[in-house]
Amino acid sequence: MYDFDVLVLGSGPGGQKAAIAAAKLGRRVGVVERDNMIGGVCINTGTIPSKTLREAVLYLTGLNQREMYGQSYRVKDDITVADLAARTQHVIGREIDVIRNQLTRNRVSLLSGFGRFADPNTLTVTDGRGRESHASAAKVVVASGTRPARPSSVDFDDRTIIDSDGIINLERVPRSMVVVGAGVIGIEYASMFAALGTKVTVVERRDRMLEFCDLEVIEALKYHLRDLAVTFRFGESVASVERYAEGAVAILESGKKIAADTVMYSAGRQGTAPDLELAAAGLSADARGRLSVDEHFRTSVPHIYAVGDVIGFPALASTSMEQGRLAAHHACDEPVRAMPALQPIGIYTIPEISFIGRTEDDLTEARIPFEVGIARYRELARGQIIGDSYGMLKLLVAPEDGRLLGVHIFGTGATELVHIGQAVMGCSGTVDYLVDAVFNYPTLAEAYKVAALDAMNKMRHLSRLQ
Repeated sequence: MYDFDVLVLGSGPGGQKAAIAAAKLGRRVGVVERDNMIGGVCINTGTIPSKTLREAVLYLTGLNQREMYGQSYRVKDDITVADLAARTQHVIGREIDVIRNQLTRNRVSLLSGFGRFADPNTLTVTDGRGRESHASAAKVVVASGTRPARPSSVDFDDRTIIDSDGIINLERVPRSMVVVGAGVIGIEYASMFAALGTKVTVVERRDRMLEFCDLEVIEALKYHLRDLAVTFRFGESVASVERYAEGAVAILESGKKIAADTVMYSAGRQGTAPDLELAAAGLSADARGRLSVDEHFRTSVPHIYAVGDVIGFPALASTSMEQGRLAAHHACDEPVRAMPALQPIGIYTIPEISFIGRTEDDLTEARIPFEVGIARYRELARGQIIGDSYGMLKLLVAPEDGRLLGVHIFGTGATELVHIGQAVMGCSGTVDYLVDAVFNYPTLAEAYKVAALDAMNKMRHLSRLQ
């Protein structure tokens, strides 16, 4: 009756995993995606380019080696956009090849073009030449993602005034930059360009950045960014931006004026759902262009699912992948376990941050007692070897039974290390496991044992006094 059993709109992390999961279950699957966007925003302009850029910055600037070889150490003195783009384009190309191969290997049909609903079971696909075709399916998964939100009052030119997707179009490394918004994307790029030697000013209307993170970790990050000459303007908003031949001037609502070569807006993301002719499918999006779903990722039209950034928080590539898999299994009537409530957060600033579970502020507000165990990288042999004297790992432990309530890491390898804590928490483990475990030496993972012993000693001292 239909061309496909499952038709997926978008090939980003959520769409790709949904398509492959459905194909593994023996269904006829199609994916609608534009030729130049295989892998979605994640591969082409978002996650993969930004993280690759970060690695190129760390390598070429020699930033991580300066503890050993002096503050003037650099691998390359004059770092150009071409140096950064070479590594980025190489990785993007390889990732696109991997995704194409996975789809082909699993017999997923790739429909090239932009898709929109003609009716609840049919999509109109318009290719790059304007030619239209139609494809129908019993089940549809919307994984169309988001785009950077652009204030209507700002005249973006993708060279001087840009959004986060425009970073890869820069013609040179700017001498100065204003970053509007201190969210995850804004702070990640602020730290990268500061490491390159750009004079960065971050403007944020709130009183602090990354409010969902541990305060001690954020204070440590602010210290290191200030050490890279980043200036913070908290409690400020940009009223307007004036563009000139040699750069731009950001005018704040307080009257301050900040001159810069480049102004980058990081004002959140806007869902692309309104572009899909939702009314034809009986759907509607919210003011941010997002779709509402139930616990199975079904929209208000039962055979249409939505996953990834287009459904909002947490809007991470990692969670989008799992959402896609779960949605596909439900669409194919295949039993599957629900997504765990505990999910790690990784922020690829310089230095990086990762955490899972509750923060000290959360626990204090909820009146939940906790003990803190801390390990500092400078106390670890591996920390000395790699030249990281600032990193830290913090455990939040429940005193009554030793359960791990939260793990917060700042420094080299944070986004990798957090998964040890995730495994312990996911298995309902306690701090006792970390105290008794033997870790390879010398490693950064040994920080878990040091922090666990620190928390255990504090709890033991308290019990002796009571």
